[in-house]
Amino acid sequence: MKRIRTRIAVLFGNKKGMEMVQVAILVAIAVAVGIIFKSSVVDFVNRIFGNLDAANF
Repeated sequence: MKRIRTRIAVLFGNKKGMEMVQVAILVAIAVAVGIIFKSSVVDFVNRIFGNLDAANF
């Protein structure tokens, strides 16, 4: 039992590894949100550039 606790402490005590996991999770969330809202973002950008082009800037 003591050996299991020691291994758990070693796994979760590694701060550098936890930071890497957090970064990977944040990147995965950003990619997922980008994929979900891709069509909305593309439509928004096209509308903005269309309005700028029509305004003869």
